[in-house]
Amino acid sequence: MRRPLLSFGMILAAALVGVPFYYIVVNTFKTQRETSASPLAPPTSLYLGNYARVFESTPILQSFLNTLYVTAVSIVIMLIIGSMAAYAMLLRKTLVNRVAGALLVIAFLVPGQATLIPVYRILVRLRLVDSLEGLIFLYAAGSIFCYFLIQGYLRSLPISIFEAARIDGAGPWQIYWRIVLPLIRPILITVGVFQTMWIWNDFITPNVFISSPDKQTLVLQVYKAVGEFGVDWPAFMTLSVIVLTPVVIFFVAMQRHIVSGLLRGSVKG
Repeated sequence: MRRPLLSFGMILAAALVGVPFYYIVVNTFKTQRETSASPLAPPTSLYLGNYARVFESTPILQSFLNTLYVTAVSIVIMLIIGSMAAYAMLLRKTLVNRVAGALLVIAFLVPGQATLIPVYRILVRLRLVDSLEGLIFLYAAGSIFCYFLIQGYLRSLPISIFEAARIDGAGPWQIYWRIVLPLIRPILITVGVFQTMWIWNDFITPNVFISSPDKQTLVLQVYKAVGEFGVDWPAFMTLSVIVLTPVVIFFVAMQRHIVSGLLRGSVKG
């Protein structure tokens, strides 16, 4: 009895998530009149006018390259900083490191929206406002999230591995590059996927710090369809599908690695 109820609950949850996605995808292949008449019905014909109009009127390729550049560089920086910090905290359990860990917890709990004004003033002084490098600089703060997950994974590994490497004469950097990074590869992939989805779909940060049309990300192109007195719904839904398609494919392809990384990190030894 318990299993059928669980299955029913999962199907219901999947439907709640799937229906809005179905609604958006289906209506991108309809005309405005057909969408208004029957929004949930399948399209009577494969209408590609919405996609053609969006690609003609919107710099999709430039925005895609901007988003890809910011996401890729930010992920690399976050994984490097997060893994190094987690390794350093595990290597030396001193009072200073514990205090630093407590400060990182406090910093992680502070909502980003509360710091937008001081962060904006800092970027103005650094001349990083309205630049893709400025976005990367801001997203690098996500290293705190990476640090916590990687540190939890490192604690599940036997400490004897690192002690044996020290006895053999390996230094901290050698242990990090040759032992730690290969061992934490599953959690690096897991964290990388989570952070990729966050950066790819983030709206607040690029909306606040980017103003030039040639430096806008894909999410900002979706926002352009929202006018002051109305919304271009066909363009809005078409752009939403274009933005979501790469990240959905990426998530489905990496789903096995996500589960593997989380499960391995939850088992001691």
